[in-house]
Amino acid sequence: MSDQYEQLGELTTLVADTGDVDSIEKYAPTDATTNPSLIYKAATMPQYKSLVEDAVTFGKAQAGTDEEKLAITLDRLSVNFGKEILKKVPGYVSTEVDARLSFDTEQTLQRARRIIGYYKDAGIPKERILIKIASTWEGIRACEILQKEGVSCNMTLLFSLAQAAGCAEAGATLISPFVGRIMDWHKKNQGVEGFAPAEDPGVLSVQNIYRYYKAFGYKTIVMGASFRNKEEILELAGVDRLTIAPALLDKLKASTDKVKCVLEAKKAASEWKGDKIDVSEPSFRFMMNEDACATEKTAEGIRGFSADLRKLEDVIRGMM
Repeated sequence: MSDQYEQLGELTTLVADTGDVDSIEKYAPTDATTNPSLIYKAATMPQYKSLVEDAVTFGKAQAGTDEEKLAITLDRLSVNFGKEILKKVPGYVSTEVDARLSFDTEQTLQRARRIIGYYKDAGIPKERILIKIASTWEGIRACEILQKEGVSCNMTLLFSLAQAAGCAEAGATLISPFVGRIMDWHKKNQGVEGFAPAEDPGVLSVQNIYRYYKAFGYKTIVMGASFRNKEEILELAGVDRLTIAPALLDKLKASTDKVKCVLEAKKAASEWKGDKIDVSEPSFRFMMNEDACATEKTAEGIRGFSADLRKLEDVIRGMM
């Protein structure tokens, strides 16, 4: 019998959640996604030194202040990794905008357009790129504008149906709800060690989002992300996409247990019983205010990615 990785791949498009090009080559996923933490980790690996040096050389040659050159270098470095990843996958690569701009629509747009421009200069069409943006109100507005410009967006740091509904209305190509981080919050909040896979709050959240999207005919792709264990992944078999870290991909490859399809589009649409959600700004902000998990985990995620960007900047400053 085929292993669980192969079985799951027949039900769901699989994406590698890593900046390590070698890992991507090993698993041969359809797409790949990165974030600032993954880029920082990969950038410190000796085998990717040339990608960092190229970005530094490029940044130093640009006009502007030292901080502007540093920002250019970060974007160039992200694109350098993206270019290498695209040699290994047939589909998309997700490249993230600086997380510190999560509450600045205009700056997010500027950086996203620059990243797309760097890919274009390298001969890579925008159709192969997903610009990754945090699912804040301001980030969703940037997504709406970029999508109208033909730039596909991957809305990340997403922890609630309110965020998912807002992203769908904005026309986002794809959302990445963070399954494991939702579970982390509920474990801490309830003071429990864990949950049965079918009762995992992160799993239930993504299943709910999937039903909502299918009920109202949204084309936005639902891609489960940030998993803590293999069981969470298997409970979302059938969802549009799953982005999985190499350690969990190994566990899927090591098992030949049968994978059951949990989510089916037609059935999911019939299971949604509620109304369409109002995602006007007052309603969105109030729903986020009422959802402690979404509010806290979005803020925490932005802080975490920002911290890793600062660490990466320290490395680059030393080279510049």
